[in-house]
Amino acid sequence: MTHFILPPPAPAALRVAGSAALFPVARVFCIGRNYRWSADEAAPAAMPAWFMKPASALMAAHGELPYPPGTQDLCHEIELVVAIGRGGRDIDPARVCEEHVWGYAAGLDLTRRDLQQQAKRSGGPWEPAKAFDHSAPCTPLVPASACGHPGHGAIWLEVNGLARQRADLCALLWPVPQLLAMLSRSVTLLPGDLVFTGTPAGVGALWPGDVVTGGVAGIGEFSMTVGAVPGPARRDLSSTHQELVP
Repeated sequence: MTHFILPPPAPAALRVAGSAALFPVARVFCIGRNYRWSADEAAPAAMPAWFMKPASALMAAHGELPYPPGTQDLCHEIELVVAIGRGGRDIDPARVCEEHVWGYAAGLDLTRRDLQQQAKRSGGPWEPAKAFDHSAPCTPLVPASACGHPGHGAIWLEVNGLARQRADLCALLWPVPQLLAMLSRSVTLLPGDLVFTGTPAGVGALWPGDVVTGGVAGIGEFSMTVGAVPGPARRDLSSTHQELVP
């Protein structure tokens, strides 16, 4: 009889809004540059860039937001998050929302920007910059049966009461149906997958003590306070920064 040699980890999950139910999370996909950040920006590429975070990076978007170790430049990116209820490959964009999308949330794609810049210079992977603990805070999921499939509505983020990011979902370069269809040509989507759909202009740094609030109209809002830099990491920050910045 076969058996696990270690206890299997508990599945990552997001709470369903207004319910005790949980949505089990399989994988987390993140889309890059799905909004124009300036009027003179070049036309979008034929295929959006994407990367992944581990499901263990998820956290509920309330209370304290832990400041990660190994960075002096933690940055916020507010995003609409799509939850997949039915998987598929080469999905028809005309049918993807009604047949494959379970619901929506507001989320943050947190980034260790100094590590990302180092990766860009060296051609290295983005995982150290993107795939760290607590790097994907999310509000509870709202079922599509309750909120529909939002094609417009405000997406916004403030830090200490000052506006940082504000746009409308209608400004997405690849709207959700086209985005999911294109992603499904590269990888088979699975039930439980989450897709962070990209962030508008205005990304910026977060510091310990900052109060960060944001949301997506009709989907969810959050408020978190950035925690202190961890003790051992605080002592290592100066030497780490010297290594990262020539």
